[in-house]
Amino acid sequence: MSASDPFTAAGRSDGSVIARHAGTVFVGQLAVMAFGVTDTLVAGRHSDAALAALSVGSALFVSVFVGLMGVLQALLPVWAELHGAGRGAEIGLSVRQSLYVALVCMVLGCAALLAPAPLLHWAEVPPALRGEVTQYLAVLALALPAALLFRLYGTLNQALGKPVLVTWLQLGGLALKLPLSVWFTFGGAGLPAGGAVGCAWATLAVQYAMLGVAWWTLRTRPLYRELAIWRRPEPPSWRRLAEFLRLGVPAGLAVLVEVTSFTLMALLIARLGTVALASHQVAASLAAVLYMSPLSLGLATSARVSWWLGQGQAARARASLRTGLAMAAASALLLAGAVALLREPIARFYAGSAAVGAAAAGLLGWVALYHLADTLQAVSVFVLRSYRVTLLPLAVYGVLLWGLGLAGGNALAYRGLGPWPALQSAAAFWIMAAAALALTALVFLALLARITRAR
Repeated sequence: MSASDPFTAAGRSDGSVIARHAGTVFVGQLAVMAFGVTDTLVAGRHSDAALAALSVGSALFVSVFVGLMGVLQALLPVWAELHGAGRGAEIGLSVRQSLYVALVCMVLGCAALLAPAPLLHWAEVPPALRGEVTQYLAVLALALPAALLFRLYGTLNQALGKPVLVTWLQLGGLALKLPLSVWFTFGGAGLPAGGAVGCAWATLAVQYAMLGVAWWTLRTRPLYRELAIWRRPEPPSWRRLAEFLRLGVPAGLAVLVEVTSFTLMALLIARLGTVALASHQVAASLAAVLYMSPLSLGLATSARVSWWLGQGQAARARASLRTGLAMAAASALLLAGAVALLREPIARFYAGSAAVGAAAAGLLGWVALYHLADTLQAVSVFVLRSYRVTLLPLAVYGVLLWGLGLAGGNALAYRGLGPWPALQSAAAFWIMAAAALALTALVFLALLARITRAR
C-alpha cells in the first residue's frame, strides 16, 4: 500500500479524509454541471429553436446516462473494500471484468439514443424540433462510450481515495468545452453553424479528450502499477459479473427513480402556467446545485466506510459513517439556513420578472427543507451500497419518491389531498417531495442502524 495513500496517511482523522475527498469531488461535480450551463447559454444565444432542441435532447440524454452511470458508480464500494484489504491485483482483475458491464451499458444506451422516436412522440415534442433533437442524440450516442468509460475511471479513483485526478480532468474539460461549443454551434473557420447539434459535437470531443488523458494516466502513473490493470482481459467471470449486477442494476434503477422524481415535476407543473413553471425552474436549478454537496459527501463517506470494511474493522467503519452523517447534517443545516434567509435575493437573481421572483421566493423555503432531507437520504443510500444493500432502497424510492412525492404532489396541486384542498401551486410538489425525502431518510437511517449493529 502506497505511503501516499490518503486513507492511511498518519495523523488524518476520518473527518479530514472525508472532507478532503468530498471537497475535491464537489469541485469536479460543479465543473460537470457547468458543461450543461455552457450549452444552455450558447444555444440560447444561437436561436430559440436551438435552445428548445437542446432542452429536450439533454433531458433525454441525462435520463439514459444517469441510470447507466449509477450501475457503474455502484462498483465504488467493491473496489474501496479491496483497496482497504490491500488486494491491489484483485482490483485490477475486477476493473477488467467491469468492462463487460460497461460494454452492455454502452449497447443499451446507444440503442436508446439512436432510436428516440417513440419517446419524442410520447412527450409530444413538436415535429419541427424532432429532426434536430434526433441528430443531437445521435452524436451523443457516439459520445456515450467515452462518458461511461470515464465514469469507470472516476469510480476507480474515488475508491482509491484519489478523486483529485478526476477533478483536474473535469476542470480541463470545462476549459475546452466552452470554446468548442461556441465554435461548433455558431460555425466559423470553414465549419458551418451546427446549432444544438454543435453542442453535442463539442461534448463528444471533450469526452474523448478526457478519456484519452485518463488512459494515459492509467498507463503511466505509479499509483496504478500494483493494480496490474493492463493485463490481458480474462473471459467473463459469471460469478463476479453477477455480483456486479446485483449491486449495480438496483443502484442504477434507484438513481433513475430519484432523478425522474425530480425532473418529472416540471411536466406536471406545466399546466399551472408560465409563472409557475418558471418559478419552479428557479427552485429546481438551485436544488440541483445544492445536491452537489450530499453527492460529494456520500461518495467520500462510502469510500471511507468500504475501506474500513476491507480492513476488517467494522467498528471503525461505523465511526466513519457517523462522522460522514454528522458532516452532512452540518452542511445541510448551513446551506438550508442560508437559502431560507436569502430566498428573496436569490429568487431575484435567478428570475427575469417580479412575478416569477415572488413565486420563486415562496418555493425556496420548501427547497431548504427539501435539501435537509435530501442530504441525509443521499449520504445514507451511498453507504448502504457499502454494505451491499441495494434492492430495498430501490423499493423505498419507488414507493415514496414516485408515490408519495410525485403522485402526492400532483394530487395536492390539482385535486386536494385528504383534508387539504387543491393548492393550484408548484409549492404542492415541493411540499410532498420534501415529505417523501424525509420519510426516505428515516427509513435509510433506521436500516443503517440495524445493519451496523449486526456487524
